[in-house]
Amino acid sequence: MNAEIISIGTEILRGEITDTNASWLASQLPLLGIQLNWVTQAGDHQKRLVEAFRRAWDRSDLILATGGLGPTADDLTRESIAEMLEEELQIDPVLEAGLRDLFAKFGRDMPSHNIKQATLIPSAHTIPNPMGTAPGWWIERGGRVIVSMPGPPREMKLMWEKQVFPRLMKWCTGEIIVCRTLKIIGLSEAGVDEMVSKSLPSPPVEIGIYAKQDGIQLRLVAKDSRKESAEEKIREAETSLRETMGEHLWGVDDDTLVGIIEKLLLERGQSLATMESYTGGLLAASFGGVAESSKYYKGGVVIGSQEAEAQTYNDGQTLNREKDALLMANSARERLGADIGIGISGSAGGEEQATVVAIAVVDGLKKRTREAKWPTSRREVRQWITVAALFELRQFLL
Repeated sequence: MNAEIISIGTEILRGEITDTNASWLASQLPLLGIQLNWVTQAGDHQKRLVEAFRRAWDRSDLILATGGLGPTADDLTRESIAEMLEEELQIDPVLEAGLRDLFAKFGRDMPSHNIKQATLIPSAHTIPNPMGTAPGWWIERGGRVIVSMPGPPREMKLMWEKQVFPRLMKWCTGEIIVCRTLKIIGLSEAGVDEMVSKSLPSPPVEIGIYAKQDGIQLRLVAKDSRKESAEEKIREAETSLRETMGEHLWGVDDDTLVGIIEKLLLERGQSLATMESYTGGLLAASFGGVAESSKYYKGGVVIGSQEAEAQTYNDGQTLNREKDALLMANSARERLGADIGIGISGSAGGEEQATVVAIAVVDGLKKRTREAKWPTSRREVRQWITVAALFELRQFLL
């Protein structure tokens, strides 16, 4: 089966945003046994969009389009697909009512331009979008499929994972496909690849290795005519990989570090407080958006300078990073009345220098510390350090 991705948006062509959607979707298609042959980028121009869709329709079995589903005049994906298929756009009453209810939920009147997001052509079926106002389209005609999804990556990825991927599994193969994602931290992508090859030299499953914000992910895919057989292949591979990866394997599928930590703290009736420098509050923010966090998270202290760091917890004394992190963790625990404290101590080095960051977790009886060097030139480093701190907290609780 041949596929084509069409990424829509003039901002992509101008270099104002990077087309991460296409690369992410490209990593997903092999899991379905689908061959990606073309990736097209097109601006917000209806004539050129129609040409792009017509060309894809002539040479591909599956067309995945992202972007152009908004309410503004330059969002032209629906109109372009309708013109290419020679079908008429019509307002769907159910979609319109859902849109109006969504705006009413937030106490707002729906702008008249949003009505275009409630339009359909006869051969299109809507794909729900729980994170936005733009539903996707699923079109089957003449043995081909067009899937149109929103441009914002978080909306597109959720729609793909919850709606599109499961439906394509049934559409594109007669085999049963079972998937499992293993989440790993503390190892490089190349290191994981080497360990996998030694653990499963001839695996009965297909394995994809991807670097993510929270570490490395292993995507296991098993195919068989029987569901039970496919599931058994996954179980065998997972058992072997768990033995190989050891404590580096921290979660599966939809697990998050914060979710695991939350469950452990609530089960034990324990509370948490944080104190951090260098990460700019990212550790505290990890718990800020979690619904149940008020039941266990006492709060956090964010420090912006070395001088403030010293004044906050050690009366101006200069210590090494590991001792600093321990003092911060104890200070957070005692000041905020929590059972467990976690501290991150670090400061930015020069452009060519590594940043030394220490992490400490304490509960008054025991402690866990980690000190490591991080590259200062990487914008993502603060997020990586935050993830590392969450992992150390998980290990402490276990």
